[in-house]
Amino acid sequence: MKLLLIHADYMEYEVKKKTKLAEEYSGKGERIDEVLVVFTAVEKEDDEEVVERAVNEVVNVARKVNVNKVLIYPYAHLSLNLADADKGVSLLKLFEAKLNELDEFEVHRSPFGWYKAFKISCKGHPLSELSREIKGIEEDVTQALKAEEKVKSYWYILKPDGELVEIENFDFSNYKKLEKFVNYEIAKKRAVDRIPPHVEYMRRLQIADYEEASDSGHLRYYPKGRLIKSLLETFVTEKCIEYGAMEVETPIMYDRNHPTLRKYLERFPARQYIIKGDKRDFFLRFAACFGQFLMSSDATITYKNLPLKMYELTRYSFRKEQRGELVGLRRLRAFTMPDMHTITKDMEQAKQEFFNQYRLSIDVLKDIGLDPEDYEVAIRITRDFYEENKNFVHSLVEVLRKPILIEMWDQRFFYFVLKFEFNFVDALDKASALSTVQIDVENAERYGIDFVDEDGSKKKPFILHCSASGAIERVMYALLEKAYFMMENGKLPMLPVWLSPTQVRIIPVSEKFLDYALNIANQIERENIRVDVDDRDETLAKKIRDAATEWIPYIVVVGEKEMKENTLMVTIRKKSTQKEQKKVKMKIEELVDLVKQECKGKPFKRLCLPKLLSTRPTFV
Repeated sequence: MKLLLIHADYMEYEVKKKTKLAEEYSGKGERIDEVLVVFTAVEKEDDEEVVERAVNEVVNVARKVNVNKVLIYPYAHLSLNLADADKGVSLLKLFEAKLNELDEFEVHRSPFGWYKAFKISCKGHPLSELSREIKGIEEDVTQALKAEEKVKSYWYILKPDGELVEIENFDFSNYKKLEKFVNYEIAKKRAVDRIPPHVEYMRRLQIADYEEASDSGHLRYYPKGRLIKSLLETFVTEKCIEYGAMEVETPIMYDRNHPTLRKYLERFPARQYIIKGDKRDFFLRFAACFGQFLMSSDATITYKNLPLKMYELTRYSFRKEQRGELVGLRRLRAFTMPDMHTITKDMEQAKQEFFNQYRLSIDVLKDIGLDPEDYEVAIRITRDFYEENKNFVHSLVEVLRKPILIEMWDQRFFYFVLKFEFNFVDALDKASALSTVQIDVENAERYGIDFVDEDGSKKKPFILHCSASGAIERVMYALLEKAYFMMENGKLPMLPVWLSPTQVRIIPVSEKFLDYALNIANQIERENIRVDVDDRDETLAKKIRDAATEWIPYIVVVGEKEMKENTLMVTIRKKSTQKEQKKVKMKIEELVDLVKQECKGKPFKRLCLPKLLSTRPTFV
């Protein structure tokens, strides 16, 4: 849709003669004083969404020029790509109706398809003549995505000693996983051609599964999966609050035609879910940026408040990823994202926070159960920022003391000048980003975020985007894929003890010892340890096999000997191998201390499943 907006002292038109495309009209014309005239051409691709956006444009201009009368004037000469007459009339009537619904303007519309004479007196001030081209967001996104694809990347390896090496000249012989990551990044092949190991694990362990009644990329989480997810959510949230972030909550949907948000969507496209409202269309958020930035723009912030950190755990964020890229927990359309934004005074403070959050992310992943050797680091940066901040960038690689991938651009296309990612490379050689931090140099201006400096002047801050762990579901994916690598290396696959749904399983050798097993379980449970009892009518061998299949960290078999000696024979999964089980005799207190040591500093939640296995449902 093409618009020409004229703020006029008056507009007078006289209807002369109808064309074969004319709508019914019995009047002769009219004169309107103090009016915003909207010359309008409806185009082939236009739809209701375009009309909504056109309404917003007209409202914004009308408010700026302080006018309460609007005339919609069909004007075919604005476009060579006109819609047919039926569509043109329909959308013009909708345009008129949408403006009337606001109860803010006196709305007029001249008839479509008639020859007309008109006189107009333009006021001549800077806002009195404006033109607008209105497109659907999908068209904007498509064009932006194509532009993004054309951005040329230069690839390097930055060594711990600070040497920047073109990837063709780097020796990957001792860095095979880094080589796989580099190949994946450059090839940009995201489609799934095989099912990764974690998908089998997530189903067999009754963690999560596909939900056929929902859209692709939306999972169901069984009690064990919900527990794991909840523990991770709680842990990352506590770490961010401990770091100094203020926890907030913001809406999951926003107006597609909100002036600021629309510009953001056009500039940085993502594939959104759209919800049709009664009067407005909304998109489901794909990050917490929108809500936190709008909140920050309304806040009074001074230099004394900086750096100001705001945090939200989004459950959920939504991104309509391409169907061929969706698989298991690795890439979803609905995901849980710990999202922290930091408002900083200047670039020096931004760099200091970036470095601190880099260290925070390393610590968070390590505490979760993912060590630096489990992931590869990528830094994405503009060339001029790198040249001006070499020492700072080199300080990042020095922390982990291993080579990292550098993606460099001659020009800045994105809103950030610097970004790091910790990427997990799975069994299929696919990489997925976990932790990330970015230095944003655009959105303070876009959202109108200011702070009052020491001299009393208002200034624009730099903003950091940080997810200290990455999406919670993707962390679960990485832990399950890591378990697969453990198995490939001759170890027994397992989750960290603090995340294991059942941490201790008690298996009585017969029904005779069930009460004794329950007594032990109750003692252990009082110490905030998740424990269950296998009371099923199965052989002892099968119960032990099933416990191993469920990756239970500590398996305790109790019988006559254990009851007499008041000791436990504990099979410790972490110290066992595929060839040999590690069994240790210990007291209950020793077992409790062992489990507590494994879970030190981590949140605890009870498993919402019956303690007796015979009373549990089977979900998969």
